[in-house]
Amino acid sequence: MNPAFRSIHHHGLLRVAAATPPASVGDPAFNAAAAVALARRAHEGAVDLVVFPELNLSSYAIDDLHLQSASRGATLDAVAAVTAASAELRPVLLVGAALERAGRLYNCALAIARGRVLGVVPKTFLPNYREYYEKRWFASGAGLAGLTIRLGDADVPFGTDLIFAAADLPRFVFHAEICEDYWSPTPPSTLGALAGALVCTNLSASNVVIGKSRERMMLSASQSARAMCAYVYSAAGAGESTTDLAWDGQGTVHELGELLAESTRFAHEPELAIADVDLERLAQERLRNGTFNDSAALLGHPETRFRRVAFEHRPDHADVGLRRELRRFPFVPNDPAKLDADCYEAFNIQVEGIAKRLVAARARRLVIGVSGGLDSTHALIVAAKALDRLGRPRTDILGITLPGFATSEGTRSNAWKLMDALGVTAEEIDIRPAATRMLEDMGHPFGRGEEVYDVTFENVQAGLRTDYLFRIANQRDGLVVGTGDLSELALGWCTYGVGDQMSHYAVNAGVPKTLIQFLIRWAIATDQYDAATDAVLESVLGQEISPELVPGEELQSTESRIGPYALNDFFAHYVIRHGLAPSKIAFLAWHAWSDAARGRWPLGYPEAARAAYDLETVRLWLERFLVRFFQTSQFKRSAIPNGPKVSAGGALSPRGDWRAPSDGTAAAWLAELAANGP
Repeated sequence: MNPAFRSIHHHGLLRVAAATPPASVGDPAFNAAAAVALARRAHEGAVDLVVFPELNLSSYAIDDLHLQSASRGATLDAVAAVTAASAELRPVLLVGAALERAGRLYNCALAIARGRVLGVVPKTFLPNYREYYEKRWFASGAGLAGLTIRLGDADVPFGTDLIFAAADLPRFVFHAEICEDYWSPTPPSTLGALAGALVCTNLSASNVVIGKSRERMMLSASQSARAMCAYVYSAAGAGESTTDLAWDGQGTVHELGELLAESTRFAHEPELAIADVDLERLAQERLRNGTFNDSAALLGHPETRFRRVAFEHRPDHADVGLRRELRRFPFVPNDPAKLDADCYEAFNIQVEGIAKRLVAARARRLVIGVSGGLDSTHALIVAAKALDRLGRPRTDILGITLPGFATSEGTRSNAWKLMDALGVTAEEIDIRPAATRMLEDMGHPFGRGEEVYDVTFENVQAGLRTDYLFRIANQRDGLVVGTGDLSELALGWCTYGVGDQMSHYAVNAGVPKTLIQFLIRWAIATDQYDAATDAVLESVLGQEISPELVPGEELQSTESRIGPYALNDFFAHYVIRHGLAPSKIAFLAWHAWSDAARGRWPLGYPEAARAAYDLETVRLWLERFLVRFFQTSQFKRSAIPNGPKVSAGGALSPRGDWRAPSDGTAAAWLAELAANGP
């Protein structure tokens, strides 16, 4: 194993924290001690960057006391105390203080690390409405660039043109703005992100009123999504003056619009809201999004106007665990409300997709091969809903079950029960005579009575099923609905050409196997159909996934051949959507799947199915996934039929999300995993 494999820094992650220290009403010495205490806790927790509230050293709600010499002097002493204490601490500290420069007082964010102040960023937008009167005390930092401020015996960079970058930890680049700055139509963090900052921060006071916490959450989420960054926000909490206002100490960490961590509001104990943000993921997102660079170009490339303050971070690449909730099923939300909303959208995307195609093709019916397995079951219930929506009878769906040499009575029975429950037109064609004749004509050993069950034996059956469906569609003015899913396309687990890779419309092509299971559960839970249909759906969910092509005493198991779909879908998400290195995907998969008792499972996921996978298992199936995905199956994806994209996690259409050579190699991915992986 690469000795750094277990380190978050090795995989482009950074540990950040929004700090909520106890405040005071204008006691900088107390405030400095509180900041140092939290900084030490952050050090012990291996945090890299800590963001404190606005003016946390000076105190925020002290009004005209900001203009008192004693207050300003005590603030300078507090800055010196925090700076001295930082010398032996790991994290970079972003603290707030009121500082005087050139005869004006500024509301500032100070970046402090390893015993020195790296730079000082003054607040740009000063609120002077409702309960705020900041222009009474402070000057705006708007337009201040290329300046310094004298702190102790050092001239420190000062201005709104600063971003901070670790010289020894790639992508650890951050920007600071203060409270009102991100309430403005033009947040300074937008320019900071366009100049290269992957972490944007906000030191805020922000008194609380009803609903304001939701507004802050919305702003942080939207800015992290729009600027493609991590956004760390810290608001003042208990201890600030409540003469006319109150404070809740809201701290949050967002990444690409998603909340990773939040503090306890209205708490009286000091707190750190900690999360590991994925800098590599952010950088990858910017690479694939041309609008981000276009925005920088439109604004004259802000990086040319920013000073990049370098500092030494000294990462030790130790194993500090992972402070980041990972979804075991990246295509499936853990949150029950989001799961319901996502399933509603996914299901209806598919319904609308097949409904439009049926109308556009002017076909009389839909033709579906119904095996009684997950994929064909889902395609059939989607088709049934599409016919309902179009006001057409479900008998316009022709469901055909095509039993072969290994079709079990359970799946065949479920196929018939489902077709009967849904009220579609149902037929059965036994493909064994035609398959036997074909194998005989080919001179295959099975045609001579030998028990040879090779890939040809399997594909003859798969091909015949598709051939029958297409010819029946020709005969009866129908449109063949594909049942294969995104997981099978990723792995190449489908028969090319005249096989389950081909159809007139691939309604499941954008849906991974793990999501299909949840969509069927959602259909049951939301009463999309009747009780008889639900009973069959429950039975289908309880079956082992099998192609049922090879006869024998034991059921042919798909996952024993290609690996657990849970892992394969995890790998596919991070390859397709984020383009991460295999070693990092292994690291994330290990943290997500190593302990079945840790973390949340999506609502309704059966206890008995909650598996865990060790690092050796993760690596085994990841290697096989890489070969299948990058080397042996792209030619199948290059010729897939139309089908709707369903998930933001990506799709594999060569006309959309995924374009790759059909004759590629997995060599580079396998080499990276060998060099840097477990």
